[in-house]
Amino acid sequence: MFSECKLNPAFAALRPEALSALYPDAEDQAAWQGVSPAGKEEILREAQRYASLPYPMRKATDFLAFVRTGSRQADEDPYFFRRRKLCVAALACCLGAEAYLDDVIDGVWCVCEESSWVISAHNVNPIPGAPPSAEYPLPDIGRPYIDLFSAQTAMILSLIRRLLGRRLDGVAPILTRRIEDEIRRRVLTPFMENDDFWWMGFRRKDLCNWTPWIVSNVMLSACLYPQDRDALPALLVRACGMLDRWLDCVPEDGGCDEGVGYWNMAGGALLDCLELLETVTGSRLAFWENSKIRNILSFPRKAALGGGWFVNFADCDARPVMAGERLQLAGEKLGDPALAALGAFLRGPALSQLSDVPHFSRLLRALFHPAPESAAAPAAPEDAWLPDLQLRVIHRAGMTLCCKGGHNGESHNHNDVGSFMLYAEGQPEIVDAGCMRYTAATFSDRRYTLWNTRSAYHNVPLVNGCEQLPGRGFAARDMRSLPDGLALDMAGAYGPEAGLRALQREMTLSCDGFTLRDRIQMWGRGRVQWVFLLRNEPAFGPGELAAGSIRMRFPAQWQAAAEAVPVEDPRMAGSFPGRLWRVCLTAPEAESLSLELTVRKKDDP
Repeated sequence: MFSECKLNPAFAALRPEALSALYPDAEDQAAWQGVSPAGKEEILREAQRYASLPYPMRKATDFLAFVRTGSRQADEDPYFFRRRKLCVAALACCLGAEAYLDDVIDGVWCVCEESSWVISAHNVNPIPGAPPSAEYPLPDIGRPYIDLFSAQTAMILSLIRRLLGRRLDGVAPILTRRIEDEIRRRVLTPFMENDDFWWMGFRRKDLCNWTPWIVSNVMLSACLYPQDRDALPALLVRACGMLDRWLDCVPEDGGCDEGVGYWNMAGGALLDCLELLETVTGSRLAFWENSKIRNILSFPRKAALGGGWFVNFADCDARPVMAGERLQLAGEKLGDPALAALGAFLRGPALSQLSDVPHFSRLLRALFHPAPESAAAPAAPEDAWLPDLQLRVIHRAGMTLCCKGGHNGESHNHNDVGSFMLYAEGQPEIVDAGCMRYTAATFSDRRYTLWNTRSAYHNVPLVNGCEQLPGRGFAARDMRSLPDGLALDMAGAYGPEAGLRALQREMTLSCDGFTLRDRIQMWGRGRVQWVFLLRNEPAFGPGELAAGSIRMRFPAQWQAAAEAVPVEDPRMAGSFPGRLWRVCLTAPEAESLSLELTVRKKDDP
């Protein structure tokens, strides 16, 4: 997309100073005093809380914990705490609370003194192109690597230099020079001189959210960097080439196979890039009419289920924290009122942008791009069909069906070809458990030892005791979108040991309720066990169960059992606190089997 544009002419007269409209410095008190009273109060309260807490040490042994015990938190907790405290202190200074300037100075110096801005999990990332763990259990300061958070750290320091540069210079000019030197050494120079980082797309072609997320932060850091004006166009051209290679990996329907929660880092990061390019080129580069861009930016609206719930296949939470301000801006840029209203609805406090990884640029945009005073309520969710992602969403008479085909080599994959979710009256009933807090196992060859990624805990059958297998080759076949659902052959998602000839699945939702029809043919007699993961504890009767607000009916002669699945992970508990229930329906042995299962709301006949 970008390569088709005349980038060099567009970058010939760049105006990076125009970013002051998006990120006003502390001297622009008219802008800062325009921050909402609630926003000011929230910032000053947090600054006071953080002031009593020292910047924690970031220890070598905590960094080593990832390779020793698999813990990411040992390094990440102090890493992200430092950056949150620094961001909050900087905001308080901008609001006139000069007492926090020393907190800013200490934070800047702490971060600049770190041996690496890369987190421990990414220093030994198994993704091709990252440093191998055997060689680098600790970072090599002579070979800076750019991961998600080194780029994000550069962005944070670049913005602090922009917001408070004059005040830092008033204390010691070496502070801003140190910021500039570290950003250049750790990020800008490697970005321009190294083609080996996998997320750049020179060596590896299957890219993910890393590319737009890193590129967006590098672009902003470069535009705020006091470099020779002749150097900036070359960096932006190189960055746009990386975005093009990532866009080549994104399907035309704009679907994010990592899950809608990753839109924040993928489509949302692309939006960050587009907003920046439009601003510094004086609108000479604007891509809001491009059909693929529109599909990428509007994906969350298609995946929204109402009430903060979203389709949550792959490593996605059922109630993800979405970048509401970014969605609002996307809707405004696209002329999509429904998307803008969804974004305005999902906006939380501005400081929520620090609650996970500190996204300082988005926090500032949330402060200076407020929601409309009389924001419209989000529109009712609509049916959706994404043919490339193979995702179908149907809403009928108070129930919602989400079902998918796809393959088991997707980014952040779960082995879930042919799985589905069912909501009733806006609440989850048959669910996907979602994601757990990341550990060393999450993105390793032990990924599918985690219960939440296995097909045995998704709403798909076990055939002769066999689960679906990981890899792109294990995929749906003969996919068909139906007026009220989806049909596919799931047999290709299983290995030969399952003994499957065909596993035809049809999922439909009408005003009468949900119907699941499976037709299974095996090479010999075998046993099939249907698995369903429920939000609520089931009560069984002959050929039926009741759970929450639904009633499920199935063949009365089949064996039915349920087991509690405790939700002990804090991330998963954000959507499903307590426990889930795994229901298994086991059919008698046969060479061919058919299942017709219906789900109705409890009060329906």
